[in-house]
Amino acid sequence: MGSPLDQVTSWPVREAAVAVTSPAGLVASHGPPDRPFAWASVTKLLTTLAALDGIQRGLLDLDEPAGPPGATIRHLLAHASGLAPRRDAVLSKPGRQRIYSDRGIEIVAEITAARAAKPFPLLLAEEICLPLGLARTCLDGSPSRGASGPLTDLAALARELLSPSLVDSRLLAEATRTAFPGLPGVLPGFGRQARCDWGLGFEIRDHKAPHWTGTRNSPATFGHFGRSGSFLWVDPQAGLACACLTDREFGPWAAKAWPRLSDDVLASYGQGDAF
Repeated sequence: MGSPLDQVTSWPVREAAVAVTSPAGLVASHGPPDRPFAWASVTKLLTTLAALDGIQRGLLDLDEPAGPPGATIRHLLAHASGLAPRRDAVLSKPGRQRIYSDRGIEIVAEITAARAAKPFPLLLAEEICLPLGLARTCLDGSPSRGASGPLTDLAALARELLSPSLVDSRLLAEATRTAFPGLPGVLPGFGRQARCDWGLGFEIRDHKAPHWTGTRNSPATFGHFGRSGSFLWVDPQAGLACACLTDREFGPWAAKAWPRLSDDVLASYGQGDAF
């Protein structure tokens, strides 16, 4: 009987690296473990950890004003500030709708770096990547989409999110619950969602349809996917995470392949209930 990861060989990509991990360690993998790939928006998970670390060190506060008038750090991380996707233009009052904004994440990174008195790439390397053993991951661009690194590092990040050691577990639990529940919005690549749930930097699966995770993923699943053909989901009820890096941009192929892979991974390795 083959591994559910064998299906990756049929994907329309030149190269892909996929890993399934539990808090205890690697469960299964496919593809090159050490080749760096672009993470694109999966970068936001690293930036979020840096912000959460700054919060627990007293450098910033979730409810301090930031961004557009009336918005806070919490609004920015939750894509609820009303900022445009990549500009400082304000498209909505804070807390009214979910507008996916790279710019909002960048503002949080800028504030965190200013309070720490060091450039954000250095802060990320020293405060997040080094402690977590992400030796080959680096930020060379926007804090919202500019990281690159190998599968081994992304799997290590997944294990941290399953069983946190760097960020206090209560703070991570708050970040991975829906912030400003019930807001409508557009999930990039999957269209408008009447309830576009998001945590603080983490997308929350809830009951979104269509979605890039599988139908077996619990509503508590959180993570992110990237335009570069990357994703990381963490299902706390199943006690599993799945990390994926490819050399082909996200498109219809991924919207079809990723949910199938996710369902097969959970059917084969999951310990929790299926949904």
